[in-house]
Amino acid sequence: MGLLEQLNDDMKVAMKSQDKFRLSVIRMVRASVKNVEIDLRRPLEEGEVQDIVQREIKQRKDAMVEFDKAERTDLSDQLKLELEVLAGYMPQQLSEDEIRSVVQAAIQQVGAATKADMGKVMSAVLPQVKGRADGKLVNQLVQSELASLG
Repeated sequence: MGLLEQLNDDMKVAMKSQDKFRLSVIRMVRASVKNVEIDLRRPLEEGEVQDIVQREIKQRKDAMVEFDKAERTDLSDQLKLELEVLAGYMPQQLSEDEIRSVVQAAIQQVGAATKADMGKVMSAVLPQVKGRADGKLVNQLVQSELASLG
């Protein structure tokens, strides 16, 4: 079953169980998907729907940081709950060790030796971990691995 079908099925379940919070989160994701479909004038592929869910997760994480800075824990807590719902639609996330091994393999593959090779390494790593790892964490691990080389 595709991600879009899963969202539709989960929306029906949330309606029947009267889970208004989950229903609102799912509707928000479906609205984002629909907006992109309208802009592109075609149905989205599975990877594109996953990218939209990933973007929604990133937006919430960024907003959570801002709400925490402003000491708005009520809004931050709300976003944490939304993140839990959204995380259920993403593939299993890679552990830090798994990401580190992918980064090390990419460094070997592209022959990186200094921090100047960061772009080469990132372009080799990101397609392998797309949707399964946070980009900031990948960036940090690539930087630390390159720093340990030179």
